[in-house]
Amino acid sequence: MSSFKISTSLGRVSAATAAFFAPAIAFAQEAAPAAAEAVAAAPVPDKGDTAFMFLCTILVLFMLIPGLGLFYGGLVRAKNMLSVLMQCTVAGAAVMLIWVIYGYSFAFGGSTSAFFGGTAKLFLAGVTPDSTAATFSDAVIPEYIFIMFQMTFAAITPALIIGAFAERIKFSAAVLFCVLWATFVYFPIAHMVWDANGLLFGWGALDFAGGTVVHINAGIAGLIGAIMVGKRTGFGKDMMAPHSMTLTLVGAAMLWVGWFGFNAGSNLEATGGAMLATVNTFVATAAAIISWSLVETFTRGKASMLGAASGMIAGLVAITPAAGIAGPMGAIVMGLLVSPLCYFFVSVVKNKFGYDDTADVFGVHGIGGLFGALATGIFASSSLGGIGYAEGVTMGGQFMTQVYAVLVTIAWCGIGSAILYKIVDVVVGLRVSVEAEREGLDLASHGEAAYHS
Repeated sequence: MSSFKISTSLGRVSAATAAFFAPAIAFAQEAAPAAAEAVAAAPVPDKGDTAFMFLCTILVLFMLIPGLGLFYGGLVRAKNMLSVLMQCTVAGAAVMLIWVIYGYSFAFGGSTSAFFGGTAKLFLAGVTPDSTAATFSDAVIPEYIFIMFQMTFAAITPALIIGAFAERIKFSAAVLFCVLWATFVYFPIAHMVWDANGLLFGWGALDFAGGTVVHINAGIAGLIGAIMVGKRTGFGKDMMAPHSMTLTLVGAAMLWVGWFGFNAGSNLEATGGAMLATVNTFVATAAAIISWSLVETFTRGKASMLGAASGMIAGLVAITPAAGIAGPMGAIVMGLLVSPLCYFFVSVVKNKFGYDDTADVFGVHGIGGLFGALATGIFASSSLGGIGYAEGVTMGGQFMTQVYAVLVTIAWCGIGSAILYKIVDVVVGLRVSVEAEREGLDLASHGEAAYHS
């Protein structure tokens, strides 16, 4: 009898409980399909695109360390080899840190400003393993891989400038300048060109992988740095030939290999657009090597290894803004044309004006980037094998847009760089002493030598 009462009581409690929770259960049943539908509608990163972008990111890192370091290191005298390697390594590392602290936000923080990305993503606020970044189609990639890919661009660009004033700048000055320059020049230009709210993006300027953002930017800063830091002691009198063309070619080859990540990765997806960027990176570079070698043969009677390496970089620089935009035949023409232009600035203009651009950062990156940015406006034409212009845009209109974008970049970088060099000079001083320069920066700045007899 007692057990019957207990079971009856439990039955009543169960019935009451069921009645109490019935509305919640019904709501959950209705909400479950809606939630599932929302999850299904959310874009999911493609694993192939993600793996592709991971590889491209590592390739761009390979461009900086060891590629750029060895390329510049071979071009300086043996007593300054390690100083160049250290400047590239430490400056790159410093910019990587400020990129995740505030650089990513300043460039891609979602602000509607035409010049500044905002502060919404300071310290990577809101970024999780599940957050995504949009590509150029309806696809997405994990936001972390987009952050890292852009981080490698931010790291290598100021390091490019180091070649212009190598062999006489203080280590602290080089690193401090790179950090300040990335903050006040690179991040804003990256926002203006590559962010949907940016000034130059809004104008319709074409820059697939960094003609303005990377190469014109670095080239102009390099020229101003070469002038403001001053000539090397003994420049024009002492022998200052590259100490190892072997290492320079090794570094240049690493840059070429890494550049496939630089250009193809800027497509953000493993699609035909990335493969167009890849073939253009092959053929424009090959054409520029041949072109520079021919120019030297006609002007000097001999083609040099230094010339071939310079042509390699010039071709890579020129095709960067057009990598996913021009067709392969257009890329070949760009490669053939850029080398004579850069050769003229390296061998004639530099000597005429007497500035000491140690590794020809302006002559190759600045001039090659300027040519590439302008030529992109022409070779984007579908009649020349390119992908074509936006609706209603003509070749003349696009070319003038490219001109305006180049002028804005030169002005922003030129004025900003000059101010920053002056600030660094006041804070830590730009140059080492004459004694340290004669001894070599390896020993004077770092207490070690690259080579031992």
